[in-house]
Amino acid sequence: MAEIKFEITESIGVISESSKGWTKELNLVSWNNYAPKYDIREWDPEHLKMGKGVTFTKEELKRLRDLLNEMDLD
Repeated sequence: MAEIKFEITESIGVISESSKGWTKELNLVSWNNYAPKYDIREWDPEHLKMGKGVTFTKEELKRLRDLLNEMDLD
């Protein structure tokens, strides 16, 4: 299996933290030297290991924001 290269170009924020210290974060990440995308996934404390996640373009993230703003979460 090929090695995946990544660089967190901007740490935007932590969404939650597990009892084991892993954090679910929103970051701007460059995968395999491509243009950075917005990324939500869990990371170990050193940011060396990661869980499965999802990436978004700027337009997709704007649409997600709009959808979340339309939701009634009460």
